[in-house]
Amino acid sequence: MSLLRIVGRPLLASMFIAGGVNSVRRPQDVAELSEPVVRPVADRVAVLPDRTEQLVRLNGAVQVVSGVLLGLGRCPRLSALALAATVVPTTLAAHRFWEVEDASDRAQQSIHFLKNLSMLGGLLIAADDTGSAPSLLWRGRHAAHGVRHDAHVARRSARAAAMSGGVRAKLGV
Repeated sequence: MSLLRIVGRPLLASMFIAGGVNSVRRPQDVAELSEPVVRPVADRVAVLPDRTEQLVRLNGAVQVVSGVLLGLGRCPRLSALALAATVVPTTLAAHRFWEVEDASDRAQQSIHFLKNLSMLGGLLIAADDTGSAPSLLWRGRHAAHGVRHDAHVARRSARAAAMSGGVRAKLGV
């Protein structure tokens, strides 16, 4: 594993672990702020809890677990995807800069919104990072290419054998 991955993954995960712990311990601090995003999602997805505080706590737990796993380099691609899934509702709930009237507050919320988009970009890159090992998609394509090549060689060999048999018959050998 490269030094950049060893250092970068825990740094990327740190914000999610800290924020997730805070959401698990004190969901009421962000429940009211989260309500405009939580309500439409909870109404559409039946398996999610009805109460906003429970959803905030669940989101925080996913952030903590996925952040720890990403930081430790365990299931980093899956962990990064899980964190990316939590960033979207968190960003839409907490940094609604387009609704803020005060110019100073709007600028601050806009900065936080863009920061979260940057973290989302980093998570998507981490989710795509195979750690210098070929991805499953590449392995599948490579195996398919090998099978096609082997089939082509076998077909040419069979033709050559058939041709040599025909030539032998004509020569009387």
